[in-house]
Amino acid sequence: MDNLLETQLEKLQVEQPDFPECFPSLNPFDVYRIDIAQALSELSGVQPNTIYSLLQRTATLDKGDLLLPVPALRIKGEKPNVLASRWADQFPQSALVSKPTVDGPFMQFHFTPSALVKRVIPSVLQNRSRWGSNPLLGLKDVKDTSKGQKRVVVEFSSPNIAKPFHQGHLRSTIIGGFISNLYQAAGWDVVRLNYLGDWGKQYGLLALGYKMYGDDKALEADPIHHLYQIYVKINSLLADERKEIEQLEKDAKDATKLRNEGLDEQARKYFKAMCDNDPDAISMWKKFRELSIQRYKEAYTRLNIHFDEYAGESLVQEGSMEIAQSQMDSKGLIEESQGAAIVDFSKHVNGKPGKALGKALIRKTDGTSLYLTRDIGALFERDAKYKFDQMIYVVATDQELHLKQLFKLVELTGNDGLRSRISHVSFGLVLGMSTRRGTVVFLDDVLKDVGEKMHDVMRKNEAKYAQVLDPEKTADILGISSVMVQDMSGKRINNYRFNMDTMTSFEGDTGPYLQYSHARLCSILLKAGIPASEMESSNLDLLTERHAINVVRLIAQFPDTFQNALKTLEPTTILTYLFRLTHAVNSSYDVLQVVGSERELMKARVALYEAARSVINNGMRLLGLTPLDR
Repeated sequence: MDNLLETQLEKLQVEQPDFPECFPSLNPFDVYRIDIAQALSELSGVQPNTIYSLLQRTATLDKGDLLLPVPALRIKGEKPNVLASRWADQFPQSALVSKPTVDGPFMQFHFTPSALVKRVIPSVLQNRSRWGSNPLLGLKDVKDTSKGQKRVVVEFSSPNIAKPFHQGHLRSTIIGGFISNLYQAAGWDVVRLNYLGDWGKQYGLLALGYKMYGDDKALEADPIHHLYQIYVKINSLLADERKEIEQLEKDAKDATKLRNEGLDEQARKYFKAMCDNDPDAISMWKKFRELSIQRYKEAYTRLNIHFDEYAGESLVQEGSMEIAQSQMDSKGLIEESQGAAIVDFSKHVNGKPGKALGKALIRKTDGTSLYLTRDIGALFERDAKYKFDQMIYVVATDQELHLKQLFKLVELTGNDGLRSRISHVSFGLVLGMSTRRGTVVFLDDVLKDVGEKMHDVMRKNEAKYAQVLDPEKTADILGISSVMVQDMSGKRINNYRFNMDTMTSFEGDTGPYLQYSHARLCSILLKAGIPASEMESSNLDLLTERHAINVVRLIAQFPDTFQNALKTLEPTTILTYLFRLTHAVNSSYDVLQVVGSERELMKARVALYEAARSVINNGMRLLGLTPLDR
């Protein structure tokens, strides 16, 4: 490393200005932002902090590495493009950046290749599995580490016992898993919470159905499918009963007996018995719950998901709901309507927002709780138990009204501090999702179908298939990658169409393509057989080709991309970056050949490819994928 660069980097590390979210030891881009901000501050008189925060990454490498939109500085009296040209001409010599180029009112900064290569590749090789993440972001105070970590509770997946693990649950699981991984890599203390739908009158109906149709052996073998079959049967009977009541009343006949003794009333009474801790009712509930969780855990393991707590509506304490209700009562929010307790938001929130929130049922006429009541009680319990800095609900857009009502109730009861710490991460629908077994979608069936499809694709290449140690497991991982990558390819809020053929293709930006790109790098590194010590001491001055420099420029963007993903909570932020990097790597092989190259050049190129592999691996793990070596 030349003396000018060495001196400049030492100065930047020792005299790091107090810029927001500035971590030069972890993020190469921050080193360059500091250097550019200080140089431009001397030319313009604008504070370095202001310039630093306005320096943006470019959309494409041909535009440079960082750009400054001069109009954003709001300097009066001179045109931005005139200022940009003058400052570019006056910009001092730097070991880090070339002379800026100007595109109208934009200043474009290109990082000096040799300085970047020597900074980025050794940094990645010394930190491999950790490089790109930033554990300092999760500290309560970066300057005083004794204050500890911030804590985030992420509630996601949340399937309903006895109902299919449907598309919405799958999306919630994938997105929630990513958000949890992201916060963990940012140094937060993450609590992963699965809030099961395991309570309510529908659960009473299921228990009645089990008494009629249940089979203990079938329950043990496959609890989720068996309970679902019962749920369908008992709901069919209930639908017939309701039609009968409707017909009796239409014919002016007495339907009282059927109303008072029918399935609907029996289910209500059974749920009331559960609320009153009836031993038999609670025993059956526990059995259904525990067997279902056991089966869910198997599916979650395949998706690289784990939970710190399997919560559920059933576990919310009655006392917590009563506290919540008394708070609402004391604020004059609750009123009676036909014997039930409700909140009419239009009376407490002005204008359209109040009307949009409508009315919320808090307690039924028999005193039993509802979903919203249990959610408020659960929130108070979580705040007391975890003392979280943030809590995120990862729930589909079709539950938006429910969460808006929940958040508004927290606000109206005077819990402003709690309201400021909770948020909803929403997502759109999966369209056209089905399995070979019918229109009802179970997660196991979906994963089985895509795994089989990937196995069929793999068999087409007999030579490569023979080299795979465990083809079935590899096919399963490829299938899961297919589903997850298709899910994460667009913005969360967008709906997307489930397409088996597209997602399992090795062509285009798919899960199999990403896995192939990682595996190909592993294969090249294995064939080269360069020991880590030689790789890390290689002569990086030999990496002069445009392809090599562009791969390094993209690698350098990963820590910045990571921090951006923490703001957007969009999986596609990471995924889009990974595809840009894999495209650059895959297009470089013909130019940057490893096997057959002169030894010193081989070592430098292997160092480059190992750095790229590490970053791709880290990005895939953030997304919840299992990177394959073959």
